[in-house]
Amino acid sequence: MEGHSITKVVLLACGSFNPITNMHMRMFELARDHLEDTGQYKVVRGIISPVGDAYKKKGLIEACHRLEMTRLATESSDWVMVDSWESLQPEWVETAKVVRHHYEELLASEQNIDDVDTIKYAKKRRIEENHHKDRDDLQLMLLCGADVLESFGIPNMWKQEDIAEIVGRHGLVCITRSNSDPHKFIHQSDLLWKYRKNIHIVREWVTNDISATHVRRSLRRGQSVRYLLADSVIHYIKEHGLYSSESEQKNADVVLAPLQRYTGASSS
Repeated sequence: MEGHSITKVVLLACGSFNPITNMHMRMFELARDHLEDTGQYKVVRGIISPVGDAYKKKGLIEACHRLEMTRLATESSDWVMVDSWESLQPEWVETAKVVRHHYEELLASEQNIDDVDTIKYAKKRRIEENHHKDRDDLQLMLLCGADVLESFGIPNMWKQEDIAEIVGRHGLVCITRSNSDPHKFIHQSDLLWKYRKNIHIVREWVTNDISATHVRRSLRRGQSVRYLLADSVIHYIKEHGLYSSESEQKNADVVLAPLQRYTGASSS
């Protein structure tokens, strides 16, 4: 189509990945199909960014294990990768800052590509023109489930300006679960309604409600989780003795990092 430009998209998924399941990987495939089916986007990469230990979520095992399990799970993909930057930060990092970090990395890598075989003067001029400037042909979108979208409405879980930055500037791809109604939630939120055109709702028609919480419960009880997780991930869990009754109680008496930061609450 003449005059029609395709926007390159990188999908970023943030979360615990405790452990990473086949549904986490499936979300990337669903999002890519949905976006490319519009004829407006070309998904070029997927990034999984596990949260750091400082998030203090109940039952959250060490980031080193979650990173390695995610590396194993992504081995079979030629376009989805794991990134350790967020996991390695000493304090919890707000999702908006994680998005910002990866967008800046993306711009820098694209700038390097653009600068190949150019003379120094043109290179310098282009850097000055593009400094702190968004690119119309390149977009980073946050990929999430409906539970993350609905968490925008939980008091003190998100700063309103962070939601505006993530959804308004970058965009959101939300994979729905069978029992969720994201359209209703968007309608009830003035902020999300304002940026509704930047929110892509993807319906998963092949119902698959794999939950990491349910997976951990099965592991604690010695039940099979085969075909819910990659075989390599299951082997890693068994090899390192992960997900016991004891590990599920980790951080049980600790206030979640966002609530600590935004309310001044402390652990009991």
